[in-house]
Amino acid sequence: MRVGFIQNNPVFGKIGYNLSKIEPLLSQYTVDLMVLPELFSTGYHFLNQKEALRHSEPIPEGPTTQTLIRISNKNKTSIIAGIAERYGNRSYNAAVIIGPNGYLGKYRKIHLFDTEKNCFDKGDLPLKVFNIGSARVGVMICFDWRFPETARTLALSGADLIAHPSNLVLPHCPQAIITRCLENRIFIVTANRVGTEKRTPNNSLNFIGQSQVVDPDGDVLCRASEKQEETKVVDIDIEKSRNKYINSSDDLFTNRRPDLYRLQ
Repeated sequence: MRVGFIQNNPVFGKIGYNLSKIEPLLSQYTVDLMVLPELFSTGYHFLNQKEALRHSEPIPEGPTTQTLIRISNKNKTSIIAGIAERYGNRSYNAAVIIGPNGYLGKYRKIHLFDTEKNCFDKGDLPLKVFNIGSARVGVMICFDWRFPETARTLALSGADLIAHPSNLVLPHCPQAIITRCLENRIFIVTANRVGTEKRTPNNSLNFIGQSQVVDPDGDVLCRASEKQEETKVVDIDIEKSRNKYINSSDDLFTNRRPDLYRLQ
């Protein structure tokens, strides 16, 4: 399976412009799955829910999802991308899952970070695994990585790979993802962004880049820079994530003791 990520630097609020920069990159590479960052088409730092709603759009009817569906069909590839979703009078930090034959589903971020709580409603959809070609793919968004239950739930649900659209500002995630891959024997594709947003005088957000693909052994197959827009593609053997043995006698999943994993 060939997977990749796009690490972009969107201009806040300029959805059409950001889409126009992404489209040629999606068409340039032959891949089975391309992962785009969190809120890739809008930018990140909304000031309040009213502003988030103004830049959000319904899924899958909205222009961003429809554009990605068109590109996916044209290129015969799958795309997972983070966008702002409007659902009635609610706004969600969401991701769309799209295959060559159209829209497959969506995920809404369940662990909101910092000021996101003032802009988005908490995700209310279960963690789900999607069939993308021969692979089973789960989705988490940015700060979801900090809660090991997220990746574990997806892995126990049969995910071979986790797509991880992100807008990371804290420094720890790239290395911590190695642990998530090791503890679940799973692939993770993190698509982060770069650049700076300063929407208020006293709050400047600097995004750390370092998008990456990590394999079930914790090996970083590729990692982008901290400051440049980049696209990277790598071939992976999805069967590697289906073998949970770390040696001849220790299987990470069958050796679990869920009968004892409870609070006293």
